[in-house]
Amino acid sequence: PSQPPNNPPDPPKPPQTRPPRVRSPHLSVSSAEPRRGKTVLRMRGSLGGGVLTSRVRACRRREGGDKMAAMAALGRPLRALGRAVGWRGVQGAPPPPQPPPQPTEDPPTLLESTADYVFVERLLPPTRVPDPPRHPTYPTPSGWTPPRTPPPALPYFIRRSRLHNLPVYPHLVKGNRRLTELRHVEGDIWALERELREFLGGLGVKELEVQVNEVTGSLRLKGHWERELRDWLLQKGF
Repeated sequence: PSQPPNNPPDPPKPPQTRPPRVRSPHLSVSSAEPRRGKTVLRMRGSLGGGVLTSRVRACRRREGGDKMAAMAALGRPLRALGRAVGWRGVQGAPPPPQPPPQPTEDPPTLLESTADYVFVERLLPPTRVPDPPRHPTYPTPSGWTPPRTPPPALPYFIRRSRLHNLPVYPHLVKGNRRLTELRHVEGDIWALERELREFLGGLGVKELEVQVNEVTGSLRLKGHWERELRDWLLQKGF
């Protein structure tokens, strides 16, 4: 049988020895790390921590003392200045008024030109329906009649709606309550209310219930009087 070759054994490795740790009473710094704007020192040795702490505290006291000395040196002249002119005058006195600057040249003049505004007016939406064309006779086939020109000389005035109609509107409230509303009243609305009572009283109405609203310029009459009011207003010239 074959035998494995005889390999010589590996020589023994020499034992690894560490250099002996020498404890020194002096400061021994192993590393320095910046942390939050401060430098943190790591020490080696048993006595290094206490020595480093005392030195760091001494540096901090020295820096704090320098800052306090600088602040005290700055505060002394400020206090002297305050006593000289008065603290209240230094804190709250407004600056002395300065004279307004005098114009050296004539201010430029602005000229407003409306020549091109006609092109803008074509794009603006109309706020009122255009006036209807003139007819040879009135009322028109639709029953429309224009207001009298000039308007009647009365203490009140009734302006027409944007559709050039008399502002008389019938209402039916809660199914069986009939009302007639007259809007766009300008001027003495109470004089109009008295004349309406006289006019409808001549038609056989004994007691007319009228609600006057001066804020909105409107009148509300109990009952449907749309046709009578339209004819009466046309006779007045509205």
